[in-house]
Amino acid sequence: MKALELFAKYNHSDNIISRPYVIAEAGVNHEGQMDIARRLIDEAAEGGADAIKFQSYKAHTIASRNSPAYWDLTKEPTTSQFELFQKYDIFWKNEFETLKKYCDNAGIEFLSTPFDLESATFLNDLMGVFKISSSDITNRPFIEFICSFNKPIILSTGASFLYEIEEAVGWIKKSANPFALLHCILNYPTNDENANLAMIKDLQRKYPGTIIGYSDHTLPGEMKVMETATLLGAVILEKHFTHDKTLPGNDHYHAMDKEDLKLFFHNLEKLFVLLGDSNKSPLQSESLARKHARRSLIAQRDITKGAVISAEDLTFKRPANGISPREWGAVIGCRARVDIAADTILSWTDLDR
Repeated sequence: MKALELFAKYNHSDNIISRPYVIAEAGVNHEGQMDIARRLIDEAAEGGADAIKFQSYKAHTIASRNSPAYWDLTKEPTTSQFELFQKYDIFWKNEFETLKKYCDNAGIEFLSTPFDLESATFLNDLMGVFKISSSDITNRPFIEFICSFNKPIILSTGASFLYEIEEAVGWIKKSANPFALLHCILNYPTNDENANLAMIKDLQRKYPGTIIGYSDHTLPGEMKVMETATLLGAVILEKHFTHDKTLPGNDHYHAMDKEDLKLFFHNLEKLFVLLGDSNKSPLQSESLARKHARRSLIAQRDITKGAVISAEDLTFKRPANGISPREWGAVIGCRARVDIAADTILSWTDLDR
């Protein structure tokens, strides 16, 4: 499914847990090499992702030269955002057009997060929806500019107070753009104890009828964090993606790879087998239990023909092939049509109402 279809088909009235739309966030893990970018696309598609997302920026438009790091310096030692971004800001319009075509052929949706007006403009021709980073949630002119393209917006909410989310949502609503909100913790990586997945439920309560998802920065491990987010009702899942988790620096060290994706989807299939049908009703496999594990009204003692049935005459025991205990009130006051021995399962043919 394409992201645009997700917005069109999402049923705002139900809370049924569904298979999430999964975005493999490649970012700039291509490191400026087109062959690696193509490999990332192929492996994200092989892993089962719905979309692969890159990042479009130039160092001089995203960060000043005095821009300190906010990531784990033991994994990525570059202390300046400007210097780090400058290493990877090689791809631009022509490269992303090439990658879009490659994605189409690979059967996976192309997305890229813009970080400036120029990239947002050329990406508008390549994508059906826009993704806005947590870092731009307070960037009113940028959000309003992206809204001018009249496309759905996926907004990450990392490091945000509720009032900041409300402000950004207000700017989007003025343009009447459909939008989704992703819970996110802006740590690279995010420790499991900081994931705070319960915030997904808070966003669902605060924004009923809105697509709510999760952008995951925890280490992949057994992929249980994304699985749990699915159980909490996350409709969109996003996680950094690499072709080689052993590579140093940038976003490789906290990313998933294609095998992690396969593991997630394998676990997800087992999860949905457990979830089964969302409409509550008895299964065919429960039919014997309905007959034999439920109870019937039973004669507590001998009841003579013509006697008026009282509460003291009745008890309830298994199986359920007689009068149901739900009819307790209707049976009391009836007359016995025949002699009824103690421990007999009552039937309506035994009684005159």
